[in-house]
Amino acid sequence: MLAHLKRDLSQLRNPEKAKTLSGFFKTGTGQYGEGDVFLGIPVPEQRKVAKRYRALPLPDLQTLLSSPIHEHRLTALLILVGQYGRADASGKAALFQFYLNNTEHINNWDLVDLSAPKIVGAYLLNKDTSILYHLARSPNLWERRIAMLSTLTFIRHNAFDDALRIAEILLQDAHDLIHKAVGWMLREIGKRDQDVEEHFLGEHYLRMPRTMLRYAIERFDAPKRQFYLASRPRNNR
Repeated sequence: MLAHLKRDLSQLRNPEKAKTLSGFFKTGTGQYGEGDVFLGIPVPEQRKVAKRYRALPLPDLQTLLSSPIHEHRLTALLILVGQYGRADASGKAALFQFYLNNTEHINNWDLVDLSAPKIVGAYLLNKDTSILYHLARSPNLWERRIAMLSTLTFIRHNAFDDALRIAEILLQDAHDLIHKAVGWMLREIGKRDQDVEEHFLGEHYLRMPRTMLRYAIERFDAPKRQFYLASRPRNNR
């Protein structure tokens, strides 16, 4: 079954698209996606493949996640998300642990964003979330993004505390991809309760990286956006 999946993905490869994606996902030397290899397959096509092989066992998913090919890893995660959604309580626990055991392979922002809320966030909803605080303090960029993106599930259930606490931990993170993730989650909170978001901003916006703040206030009206941006020290990032 694994060989057939790889064959199906290989048949969908698009070298021109692969070249574009390699640039978009920053695969050059010293960039965050260094070493990532693309086949050039759109996500909707990968979803179709994932659906055909939705029963792929964990050892085969492990093989895919260990691949240098981006679409192998993303298709594995799409299958994992589907399996998580159909699993019973013990199965969900096993898939959650499998995911955490493979964070080193969940190593680009789309891989995180399409999987962390639906597995990590879904599993931890109404459970002990201490693992997220461990991930938020990780030296690994992608584990920090997993921590932040997992809270999207909580936010969608109008539970904001973990998202706000993790946002505070990541407030001075050095990486632009974390700035964007934190700002995005703050914006999601604001969609549901702008007062909560603005209370957080009132305490922290002067210290927030500019990208983070811009993402957070994207839905505010123009005068309010201008207030937050104009009030900041000019030397802040």
